[in-house]
Amino acid sequence: MAGNSRPSFTKRQKERSRQEKQAEKAQKKQQRKQQTDNETEAPATQPVADLVVTHDEEGQPQGFDFHDFAK
Repeated sequence: MAGNSRPSFTKRQKERSRQEKQAEKAQKKQQRKQQTDNETEAPATQPVADLVVTHDEEGQPQGFDFHDFAK
């Protein structure tokens, strides 16, 4: 009966390594998703820095229109 335990042990090892690989893949996928989310958020804030506040004759700031946001 001692000979029958070896195939079960190797099957458990293979299954454990498969699960570990699957967990590593999921973790890498999550990291890539976070990285792409961070990259898409950064360009949205950059054009705001290019805006210049203008003032009228009384020194009051003028509002922006859609031409100010076009590139």
